Amino acid sequence: MKDQKLTKHHVQVNNHQMIQYPHQRYRHHCTYVSQARSSVKKKKKTQIEAMNLIRLSGDMTHLLSIIVLLLKIRTTKSCSGISLKTQELYAIVFATRYIELFTRYISLYNTLMKLVFLGSSLAIVWYMRYHKVVKQTYNKEKDTFRHYFLVLPCFVLALLVHNSFNVVEVLWTFSLYLEAVAILPQLVLLQRSRNIDNLTGNYVFFLGAYRALYVCNWVYRYFFEDHRVRWILSFEAHATLQIY
Repeated sequence: MKDQKLTKHHVQVNNHQMIQYPHQRYRHHCTYVSQARSSVKKKKKTQIEAMNLIRLSGDMTHLLSIIVLLLKIRTTKSCSGISLKTQELYAIVFATRYIELFTRYISLYNTLMKLVFLGSSLAIVWYMRYHKVVKQTYNKEKDTFRHYFLVLPCFVLALLVHNSFNVVEVLWTFSLYLEAVAILPQLVLLQRSRNIDNLTGNYVFFLGAYRALYVCNWVYRYFFEDHRVRWILSFEAHATLQIY
């Protein structure tokens, strides 16, 4: 009788385990999936934070270069040593890159930075072209780089190598290609100028630092973003490094 009871109890225990085991396995599977998702989210968050840190440093350096340039123009009422051709190219860069400014909202920071870069570029061009005092200090004789020769090749390249064939994407790609070479007129003017004041030198330095930080950002994006944009980022990073 005792052996029968033990056997019956053993069967009940085994049946109980067989009934409970699928639930335990399901809970274990859910825990594993949850941990995997959490790991992926943490990895993505780390990547985004790293990219944002590089981009933030680049944006702040670029903003500092603009502040230095505007400070030079406002305080000295002079734009000597500054290439109007480069400033016009930057105005084209930001006008084409931020064409979706009023149709696509990403974040307040993103919108503000776009407005600052676009507005400051247009303001600098206006000062150098139309301000009655500043425009007289512009070195037109030395700033002779034919910058319009850069626009068409960059646009044709954007038509051939792009992420997707639509107006916004093609213009965005065009702005990347053009920005990589927009500094050329400024560098040529500096080579032709004998005396370079400190503010102009600081402006070029911060502009170069901004481009260096963005090269780091492009290298990061090359390895962690969609392969379809790798050719675009590789070209811009390579062109920037070659120029500087």
